[in-house]
Amino acid sequence: METKITRLFGIKYPIVQGGMVWVSGWKLASAVSNNGGLGLIGSGSMKPDLLKEHIRKCKQATEKPFGVNVPLLRGDAEDLINTVIEENVKIVFTSAGHPGKFIDKLKSNGITVVHVVPSLKFALKAESVGCDAVVGEGVEAGGHNGLDEITTISLIPQLVDALKIPVIAAGGIADGRGILAALSLGAEGVQIGTRFAATVESSAHPNYKRKILEAKDNDTVLILKKVSLARVIKNNFSRLALEKEENCEPKEELLKLLQTKREKLSIFDGDFENGMLEAGQGSGLIKDIPTVAELFERLINEYNLAINRLKEMQI
Repeated sequence: METKITRLFGIKYPIVQGGMVWVSGWKLASAVSNNGGLGLIGSGSMKPDLLKEHIRKCKQATEKPFGVNVPLLRGDAEDLINTVIEENVKIVFTSAGHPGKFIDKLKSNGITVVHVVPSLKFALKAESVGCDAVVGEGVEAGGHNGLDEITTISLIPQLVDALKIPVIAAGGIADGRGILAALSLGAEGVQIGTRFAATVESSAHPNYKRKILEAKDNDTVLILKKVSLARVIKNNFSRLALEKEENCEPKEELLKLLQTKREKLSIFDGDFENGMLEAGQGSGLIKDIPTVAELFERLINEYNLAINRLKEMQI
């Protein structure tokens, strides 16, 4: 399969693994790249020295392209960017901030830059400052989302119609049918998060992976809409956050919930009641914990089966 995204990154399949905090270390990123996708190291849970270690281990584990996701809201974002440049990584995905802040530095070092956006307004800004592609992320996605709560199926066609750069679809994609749907909407590739979080190579805690497997269609919820909208699996923490929002507690109190390493508590440490169990609405489709190689084989088979089904329905 060849698309603008496979050509842009030099990969076999237009499948990008989300750069998730506490999940996307070198083992997951290298496994995805080795199987024909684009693996991303999630630097959002790393200091520069740890990021350097993961980059070097990833290079030892794969000769294929891989990248690093950098959340720009971090106070040390520039240090993370500098680490990526020093370690000669040639693909960077940015999120949660304005990509224009570092675009000149990245591009002058020959780095392909992709920015994650929740709406057309932010996509146009990313294109205007020189990003090579965007990830259009619908509100179905796990973790932090755009305040406008635009769904993937509504967002992607609007981005495709308005932009000259390629669009990667994200949010709620967990199988080959979802990949075909996204490409049918005009996307040149997909970014998959939660499905890759529940794989053998993911660095997430087994308790977190198990909660993804147990989740049904209505087991995720949007919380903290006033300060940092996030989709999580329902637990004690999500109920606490919703209660504080319903009681109209001030933003300062809501922000305190984010300042206690709640993501690490659930995803990496395994406390599935008191942390942020970030996961997308596609969790209801996830029933096992395969290796990345097994998952890729399944995704491609599901994609082909979905295409054949549509051919049978051709008018």
